[in-house]
Amino acid sequence: MADSIQKPFDRLDYTYKLLVVIALTIVAIVLAQDIVVPFAFAGILSIVMLPVVKKLEERRVGTALSITIVLLTTVTILGVFIWLIVNQVIGLINDLPNLQVQFETFVDQMSRTLRRDFGISTAEQKNMVSEMMKSISTYLGGILISTTNTISTLVQIPIYIFLFLIYREKFRLFFISFLKSEELVWKKDVERVIQGYISGLFLVTLIIAALNTIGLLALGIEHAIFFGILSGILTIIPYVGIIIGALFPIIMALITKDSIWYAIGVVIVFSVVQFLEGNFITPRITGSKVSINALAAIIALLIGGKLLGIAGMILAVPGIGLLKILLSHTNRLKPFVILLEDTDGKAAPPETTADVVVDQIEREGEEPPKASL
Repeated sequence: MADSIQKPFDRLDYTYKLLVVIALTIVAIVLAQDIVVPFAFAGILSIVMLPVVKKLEERRVGTALSITIVLLTTVTILGVFIWLIVNQVIGLINDLPNLQVQFETFVDQMSRTLRRDFGISTAEQKNMVSEMMKSISTYLGGILISTTNTISTLVQIPIYIFLFLIYREKFRLFFISFLKSEELVWKKDVERVIQGYISGLFLVTLIIAALNTIGLLALGIEHAIFFGILSGILTIIPYVGIIIGALFPIIMALITKDSIWYAIGVVIVFSVVQFLEGNFITPRITGSKVSINALAAIIALLIGGKLLGIAGMILAVPGIGLLKILLSHTNRLKPFVILLEDTDGKAAPPETTADVVVDQIEREGEEPPKASL
């Protein structure tokens, strides 16, 4: 009789256990980031490639062959894109001797301006440059290590994608058995968010790269195509990428042009493109696929960058989108969806909107308590 009495829900104990799980998860991610990062990228790209693989399978193409065809096609497209970028980089490298002379002239002008207008002596300027060079050296060392890790990651990702897709039925059966459910109700939401976000992000990147390139070409900035493409790629990192992408053409304009108005023109071009991207391009293309408010996105970027560096910043937005979906399908953690959801703009599907979550919580609160035996 006593065994049938339902134990009351202990919110404090539940919160404590949840915080312990979150802390252990963060520690595991940091310690195993070389494994987590390629797994995460491979998982996301697997979901993106899944519809194409299914279409090939419907045409009676074998599963392994379908996956191979999709992977080879993707790698070929990326190879052509990388070849275009490498050609632009080679042109920039060939122009370095001229840029060095122009850079030295620019530095001399800046030095004279600092002495004349700001009273900063030559010795103080040398100390400032020395400290700056130390910081740059440290940063470049980090980039070298990051580049090595990136190459290793890029090699692993296609392998993981192939394995994830070839064994996807086993994963589905595992979750059904583990969650004691005949249907994974959140599966379609996850696929919809990831496929919509990644395909939309790819199109937005192309549009931003084209707009920035046109603007830089109109201003006559050297290597405008390279800087335009680079700025488009960097928009993958929300909020921060556009700023980093604008710095390089601004510096190029300051070094190679006689007037500061060219650098101001670059700022105007990137500001206009950023305005168009934030208010028209991204909302119309990606819509409410992820539907995360700005505060949640910024916090996710900071946490992702702190834990996994640039890879973490790229994974932050789709990651927080997946977290929102999973939270919306749990009983105890549904209120967190209200904090994450972006209620402005178009409404998201019912399963993931904050309004529906609130209604569900209110309905659960109105249910009469079950009598204890």
